[in-house]
Amino acid sequence: MSKNKKQSKTKKSETKEKQGFFKSVAHFFTSHMMHFVIGLLISFITIYAVVACVSFFFSGKADQSIVNNNTLIEIMSIKKGLILNWTGNFGAYLSDTIMNKWFGIPSFFMIGFFGALGWRLMRLCNINVFKWFLLCAAATIWGSVFLAFSLSGFKDETYFYVGGRHGYNINEWLMNNLGRIGVLMLLLAVLVLFLVIVNSKIVPWMQSKLTITRKPPKAKEYKEEEEEEEEEEEEEEEEEYRKEPEPQYQDNDDDTGEWVTVPVDEDKRYIADNQPERTTDTQKTTEPYDIATLGEYDPRLDLSSYCFPEIGMLKRYEMPDNQVDKDEQNENRERIRKTLEKFGIPIESIKATVGPTITLYEVVQAQGVRISKIRNLEDDIAQSLKALGVRIIAPMPGKGTIGMEVPNKKPQIVSMESVISSRKFGESTYELPIVLGRTITNEVFMFDLAKMPHLLVAGATGQGKSVGLNAIITSLLYKKHPAELKFVLVDPKMVEFNIYEDIERHYLAKLPDSERAIITDPDKVIFTLKSLCREMDDRYKLLTEAHVRNIAEYNEKFKNRQLNPEKGHRFMPYIVVVIDEFGDLIMTAGKEIERPIARIAQKARAVGMHMIIATQRPTTNIITGVIKANFPARIAFKVSSMIDSRTILDSPGANKLVGRGDLLFSQGNELQRVQCALINTDEIENIIRFIGNQVGFATAYPLPEVYDEEGGGGGESVDLTNRDPLFEEAARMVVLHQQGSASNLQRKFSIGYNRAGKLMDQLQKAGIVSENDGSKGRQVLLQDEYQLEQLLARLDK
Repeated sequence: MSKNKKQSKTKKSETKEKQGFFKSVAHFFTSHMMHFVIGLLISFITIYAVVACVSFFFSGKADQSIVNNNTLIEIMSIKKGLILNWTGNFGAYLSDTIMNKWFGIPSFFMIGFFGALGWRLMRLCNINVFKWFLLCAAATIWGSVFLAFSLSGFKDETYFYVGGRHGYNINEWLMNNLGRIGVLMLLLAVLVLFLVIVNSKIVPWMQSKLTITRKPPKAKEYKEEEEEEEEEEEEEEEEEYRKEPEPQYQDNDDDTGEWVTVPVDEDKRYIADNQPERTTDTQKTTEPYDIATLGEYDPRLDLSSYCFPEIGMLKRYEMPDNQVDKDEQNENRERIRKTLEKFGIPIESIKATVGPTITLYEVVQAQGVRISKIRNLEDDIAQSLKALGVRIIAPMPGKGTIGMEVPNKKPQIVSMESVISSRKFGESTYELPIVLGRTITNEVFMFDLAKMPHLLVAGATGQGKSVGLNAIITSLLYKKHPAELKFVLVDPKMVEFNIYEDIERHYLAKLPDSERAIITDPDKVIFTLKSLCREMDDRYKLLTEAHVRNIAEYNEKFKNRQLNPEKGHRFMPYIVVVIDEFGDLIMTAGKEIERPIARIAQKARAVGMHMIIATQRPTTNIITGVIKANFPARIAFKVSSMIDSRTILDSPGANKLVGRGDLLFSQGNELQRVQCALINTDEIENIIRFIGNQVGFATAYPLPEVYDEEGGGGGESVDLTNRDPLFEEAARMVVLHQQGSASNLQRKFSIGYNRAGKLMDQLQKAGIVSENDGSKGRQVLLQDEYQLEQLLARLDK
């Protein structure tokens, strides 16, 4: 018995120990600390998945061939650099699985649910997990099917399923059984059910909207009935007016009605009584300017004798042969074939497309050969061909081939004369046409700066950046009249744009009374950019008054005499701001210059102001995120490293260029390789001399006068008891010459722009000059020195 008792006790003790162990383990996994750790891990995994999926939109197209043709184990063993996804090889596989094979873009709902779950476990938020799961799952499935239904015809035009493969399978099944209308009705019904579950106020709102109420018929077939009702209402109103004990107004037959003083809004009464004769502001301004009598306004009549430059002013380069030697093509084909076969890559065919600087070889590999293998052989192929650099495009966009761009041994010169005289440029209808050069297929490459809307140019020293800027300016000089286009040229190096000073009165814009139209001083650059911001704001006001959306509609309305110049309206020329050596300006002026540039780049497109900035230092502190976001069109000449190429284009390639005008043009995801047209200094001088010798405007296009906020902001806050020591001298100079501006004072007295601005505010407060009226400048209110002496005497008292 005693042994049995001992055995039972030992068994009980063992079971208690086991129960205590399991309790401790259960307590550990249910403790707050473990919940926090699990929630933290889930949050990190969620962030990783979000970054991978966001990167998929930028790198999924390039990574797709690798991810689809390999297993997860093979993908994990791929070398670094072949996968472009920000989260590495596994991230590329994970993002492709989520975005392509699961539910597409709506998968972010479920990813968000797991993020909220992690925060819930960490006790950072309090949510109903079950309810959130059902809502996010429903939103994911519905969104996937909706995107598949809406974009069912665009699958072949993109590199992934927007609604995911599951969404497309569900949509196809529903389409087969319900048809397109049935699927649409089902989606709307599920959406309404979903909204009702989420927010109970949806039901009464829908009931109020769907309630049938009697409204006046608006259809054309009920037009007569509507007129009868209006006549009955007018008769009832007249009877009510007759029944009123005190008439509100008296209307005489001779149209000299007298208004009785009653508490009635006269403006509203006038509009109500004269509704058929109501006119808008635009109609009022058009009355004295009838197009039938004056004809359509032509801005080119201001310089009616102006002649555009001739093609003969550009140099023609005689080339003995426009084609690359056939022996060179065959030799390169054979070397490419041998190099690829040496690494176990059989080739089916090779096609050559000859360009002025490079030749594009389109390779079709044998079936079963991965593209990643060929991409890794870039340097080996360059060594085999003895070329400066080979750029591989794998795969070619829209083609089932792999492109290899190989430099020609004897590159051709693309002259500016050949592209300017081309039919494509001559017949162009672009607002701001720019012809840059020729593509790898020898086609003339053009684009419209008005649709860019801004351009970023970057490249290492001596690779053709300055020639590219001159080609851009020359293109516009050959197409746009001086009345239709103005340039603001910023040249910190003081030698690049100096040649364009002779066309100041034709094409250039500058601050009032500035000595030079070419801006070289960093301080003047800041004031010029601020002036452009004010010009932009003034133009937006004119667009608002004219009830139009952009400069094209405004100028068209002005040409048709629908806008009155006496009301402040004017024809708006396009303004193109070209800034060379942007990196030097950032180093000297910093954020003070980046802010107005970003503001102009964000808003100025609609008012016809476009920016072109160039730099030879494509680093992240120069080309910041703000600049890249507002300059979607980019030109990259040869750079020294892949990092610089990614900074400019968000992709490699610019480091593989051959230089001497070889460039990559980017507007979105697609890159185009172009050989920039060559234009030398002699050609530019011939064009500028031809334009400068013609009759121009009286002055350069005046920009609004502005100055720093520290220099004052208006005459109302100026204290004339504490006048500047130069106040009297400045007043005498302004009255003597009958003109005054801050720039003029700055030049005459050798003072800073802020002090000159304070002096102008004091002169305005004293009544010597008027307020600044934008580009019109200030008016001198005193006619002679006698009036000035009397005014100074009163101020001294």
